[in-house]
Amino acid sequence: MSIRPVKATVQARPTQEGAGVKLHRGFGFGQTDATDPFLLFDDFRNDSPQDYLAGFPWHPHRGIETITYVLAGTVAHGDSLGNTGDLGAGDVQWMTAGRGILHQEMPRGDAAGRMHGFQLWSNLPSSLKMTAPRYQDVLSKDVPEVIDDDGTTARILCGNFWGKRGVVDGIAADPCYLDISVPPNQYKTLPVDTYRSAFAYIFAGSGSFRDASEPQIVQTEIVGQEVPTPSQTLGNRSLVLFDNGDEIAVQAGPDGLRFLLVSGRPIEEPVAWHGPIVMNTEEELRQAFGELQNGTFIQDR
Repeated sequence: MSIRPVKATVQARPTQEGAGVKLHRGFGFGQTDATDPFLLFDDFRNDSPQDYLAGFPWHPHRGIETITYVLAGTVAHGDSLGNTGDLGAGDVQWMTAGRGILHQEMPRGDAAGRMHGFQLWSNLPSSLKMTAPRYQDVLSKDVPEVIDDDGTTARILCGNFWGKRGVVDGIAADPCYLDISVPPNQYKTLPVDTYRSAFAYIFAGSGSFRDASEPQIVQTEIVGQEVPTPSQTLGNRSLVLFDNGDEIAVQAGPDGLRFLLVSGRPIEEPVAWHGPIVMNTEEELRQAFGELQNGTFIQDR
């Protein structure tokens, strides 16, 4: 077994999206090679309703899949195909935009005003860019959970892990999306397929991700900031990118550690990207935005 070295560590940055929703972005709208097949990762946890209630009104998507994971509050969604529904605490929605969809996502807080959740964008290969849109909604009660002997817990939102499989299937990047909780002061190794890109995102507690050796500090192309040494203790909203290997090693701090561990098979295709539409060429982008303007973006075929 080989421990994956830490390639880069960055802190999610404050930004605004939709109609003014305040959130933190781990990566997105920049260099995609380091995170392929994943394009964007947003943390929209917020305890102030005035910072999220305006939501994400009607907007288009083409060429990608969006994955929404709610921790607290609800997200009401609707689309141009007539689908509507609500995502509650612990629920997951995997939306394949494919050839095109218009939708909206409107967050609502819980009784304490909290709206906590994450959204991840996964790319589609050229062969599936124009596939039919579809949804896979998973209720919290249907998300498999495994507890190891040392108390480490894994919620399996998608993929295979520790002998169990998540409900979501048929995703182009063949991803594994996990919500991991490690008890205080516990050292743990977790398997990750050798041929996948992988990242971790801390959202509670603290800890460090260990290497077999200490790599040099490098410059990351994701946000252009210096990378801390891998043994440094990391906390809330820290994102860790891993290099090659077949497992990661993590040391939880005295308050425990909870993080997302996400991996997927790289697509390794050109990316032409503008806003919510991701294609392979600039010509395909121009065609998509032309269809938005002339009303032919939504296709029934």
